[in-house]
Amino acid sequence: MNLTKHWAAALDDYAIDLAWSPDGSLLAAASAAGPVSLFAAADGALRHTLPGHEDGANCLAWRPVGRPQAGAPASTSELAADHGLLATGGQDGFVKFWDTAAGQHTASANLGGAWVEHLAWVGPALFAAAGKKLAVLRADGSVAHTFQDAPKSISAVAPQPAGGCVAVSYFGGVCLWDADDFVVQKEFPYNNGIQALVWSPDSKWLVSGNQDPSVHLWIPETDIELQMSGYEGKVKYLSFDHSSQWLATSGGRDACIWNCAGDGPEGREPVMLPHAAPVCAVAFQHRHGLLATASIDGVVMLWSPERQQPLRATVKMPAAATRLVWSPDDRHLAIGSEKGTVYVLKSEG
Repeated sequence: MNLTKHWAAALDDYAIDLAWSPDGSLLAAASAAGPVSLFAAADGALRHTLPGHEDGANCLAWRPVGRPQAGAPASTSELAADHGLLATGGQDGFVKFWDTAAGQHTASANLGGAWVEHLAWVGPALFAAAGKKLAVLRADGSVAHTFQDAPKSISAVAPQPAGGCVAVSYFGGVCLWDADDFVVQKEFPYNNGIQALVWSPDSKWLVSGNQDPSVHLWIPETDIELQMSGYEGKVKYLSFDHSSQWLATSGGRDACIWNCAGDGPEGREPVMLPHAAPVCAVAFQHRHGLLATASIDGVVMLWSPERQQPLRATVKMPAAATRLVWSPDDRHLAIGSEKGTVYVLKSEG
């Protein structure tokens, strides 16, 4: 397996977020300065530059494509109807909605002044977090629900893949909010700062990357908890593979891979994938088994956890990666960089 350069494009500032449209035809890239660029996946052509947020952009989220049944491919008409709506969050306290086919702003919602740092679609509803506030928005910008304020600033928002709840973290713990009725399902205390949250695709595991530094794992269905420690630094980046077996984490000069099969990683030695500098991003493919990792020296590597060796795919960039995002079909890897360059690599072999 090799990674080859497909195209590259320049932003006007640090690439703070990247997101592929559900059909994979567009890549949205948010600049820390505020604008959002829409690039054609096929050749990197700039389709639109959205004005974004004057004080700076923070996050992106495409509205997902509805599917008639689990695992069934969306029809062409569904893709055409649904792939064009993009939500963005900014330092101005606003969530904005964009028709990406026309390159036009369609609606806004003001969350009250704090930076909007987290966006997550659950069906037609958008969960948006700013400071201690969490709200559910409709695509027309209207507010469907406002939650009670979190005890501390919200650090991550992660919808359960099965769709039943949304996990929200803050210093002191994680709250599971029912995605339909907006009531508390469960609360998990954790007396430290939480940097990141991820669910396993089968919805069994909920995992936090922590400031202390460690990784904490919950099985919400049974209230089982595990703690994996020994990291060099804060664990800011997490990614599960499609099978829910492998959990990739940052936290040092190695990408650390835990085997979460069965009863989980407790008592198992992790797979360590070495870098020459601290790891700054990890991303498994959506439907295949390859893992992309990046370190602050600009190196991006492609791995198979079972082989524990790079697959002839080491790319050196002039700046550290800020985001690694696989396209929906896993054929392309988008990389955002600290210098504002967006690279799209093609996986071959």
